[in-house]
Amino acid sequence: MPGKRRTALVLLLAFCCCFLLPVTVKADVVEVSAESYVLMDADSGKILLAKNEDKRLPPASMTKIMTLILALEDLQEGKVGLKDKVIASENAWKMGGSQVYLEPGEEMTFEDMLIAIAVGSANDACVAVAEHLEGTHQNFVQRMNEKAKSMGLKNTNFINAYGLTAEGHYSSALDMAIMARYALEVPKMLEYTSIKEYNLRQGEFKLFNTNKLLWWFEGTDGFKTGWTDEAKYCLTSTVKRDDLRLIAVVMASPVAQSHFRDSMQLFNYGFAKYSFKSFFAPGSTCGTVRVGKGAQDQVEVVAGENAGVICAKGEEKKISYKKSLSDYIDAPVKAGQKLGELMIYQDQELLKKVNLNAAQDIERGGLLRQFLKMIAETYLL
Repeated sequence: MPGKRRTALVLLLAFCCCFLLPVTVKADVVEVSAESYVLMDADSGKILLAKNEDKRLPPASMTKIMTLILALEDLQEGKVGLKDKVIASENAWKMGGSQVYLEPGEEMTFEDMLIAIAVGSANDACVAVAEHLEGTHQNFVQRMNEKAKSMGLKNTNFINAYGLTAEGHYSSALDMAIMARYALEVPKMLEYTSIKEYNLRQGEFKLFNTNKLLWWFEGTDGFKTGWTDEAKYCLTSTVKRDDLRLIAVVMASPVAQSHFRDSMQLFNYGFAKYSFKSFFAPGSTCGTVRVGKGAQDQVEVVAGENAGVICAKGEEKKISYKKSLSDYIDAPVKAGQKLGELMIYQDQELLKKVNLNAAQDIERGGLLRQFLKMIAETYLL
């Protein structure tokens, strides 16, 4: 009898555990050793996975993503040219850590300096570029912090342009992902951060990219590694496969190479779970709009960006779109002028709006053309 009672008691306890206690839903598990990480969809900014994403940590040389953003935007705005000569100062020469060993007074093109930063993670080149653009390194750092605020980064503050440990110099995995998403739109950013090898000083000094995912993981084309004793191993990277682009940030991975393994784990999860449902590529024709009083009778309309969204694999059929186009517009029409919208839905939920723009200029037609068109339309009627 005592044995039967014990059996009954065990069964009763098992029943209570299975049916009366709260059920814990098992979350997706990834084997990532980093103290903090984020996996983000680049198109929407949606966070797919995260841990301690708002924790303030030293970003080490991932700092240089912001340095490159400002330098490349100054280039785009015409404030500096790729072939401009940048002269290394004594401050640049004094830099430690990763460097290209600039000598005081040494001249190098602005483009070579940028590549030294993007590929070789050169601290001395960061100081040289900062001084070239803003007069002093600290003036440039002030701009970096102003840019961080304009991006809405709440857990980022810079003390220098290169990322060596300093009190008050920090960022977070989420802020770095937001920064990386912004960087994707900066001309030449991916061109430079995807260079695997580069010959500096007419081939006398060879740079090898510190981001080994460029060799190890298909579709990788950016951005920056980081390491100091305090920061441990860090990496902000991006990978594109088919139309799906993901951003991964890992901070404070514990041992050498672990930031690469952690990032690949995140990307493997993302590409296994998600796909990108695309209807129209950027610049592809989505329809036409009739043009009145113009040199042409209609204008093609193109997608202003990729008309698609991320979705869980297997749910692609739930994604649909609707177009709303102007029926008619009078000339003149300017290329890029908005003439409609494309709305993308999952079931009935609106996920994204894409501008539909005029593909080319349509000038106003001359009086003779308008007269002949009027006669033709009258005759046809």
